[in-house]
Amino acid sequence: MAVAGCGVTGRAVERNRLSLATFNPRNYTTDMHRTVDDRPYGGGPGMVMMAGPLDAAIDDATAADTEAEVVYLSPQGQTLNHSIVCELAGRKRIVLVAGRYEGVDERLLESRVDREISIGDYVLSGGELAAMVVIDAIARQLPGVLGHSDSALEDSFAGTGLLEHPQYTRPEQYRGAQVPAVLTSGNHEDIRLWRRKKSLERTWQRRPDLLAQTELSDEDRVLLQQIIDVKETDRSGN
Repeated sequence: MAVAGCGVTGRAVERNRLSLATFNPRNYTTDMHRTVDDRPYGGGPGMVMMAGPLDAAIDDATAADTEAEVVYLSPQGQTLNHSIVCELAGRKRIVLVAGRYEGVDERLLESRVDREISIGDYVLSGGELAAMVVIDAIARQLPGVLGHSDSALEDSFAGTGLLEHPQYTRPEQYRGAQVPAVLTSGNHEDIRLWRRKKSLERTWQRRPDLLAQTELSDEDRVLLQQIIDVKETDRSGN
């Protein structure tokens, strides 16, 4: 499986923090062509995945843990977010069902699927890429996977629910642009405030919906008001 061969997910597998297995529905067919799809009843374009092969594959996938949550990757599902990722990461075992073609026989979804999850409001050719996204996001939340224990906590959406502040590394000057002086000052309190303010500013500019869902501290409110005052001053030209 490609997702297990490199990067964060590969490290999670190497460190025995994550175990992956695949189940090919074609291995559960009974005809010589190993058929897993057929024309939709009622007519229409495309093909629909048959319930039988997927049902048998799910049986095998859940044999070791009948309480495993079965998740179908679907554009009609609940949009994946940090909260859902953390919830899934806390489970002992999950089964990801990747759809194809025009979808999956509804009877399979009704009888075997516990939850449908979407990675965004668009359509992919299949659910395999969406499954890889879910696996990677979960792997980042597992203890001992990332190089620094605080990395996952400082990601966008983690902890406070705000977008992450801007990041910089060497060299200090690149194409005439300088690293903000506060980050090289060595003053940890100034750095903390700068990062928090930038996080609030970036969220306010790009994802104001997140601010409405976040419980801000008194300090946050002061910093946010400073940001708004500066922007309003810039607009007025004063």
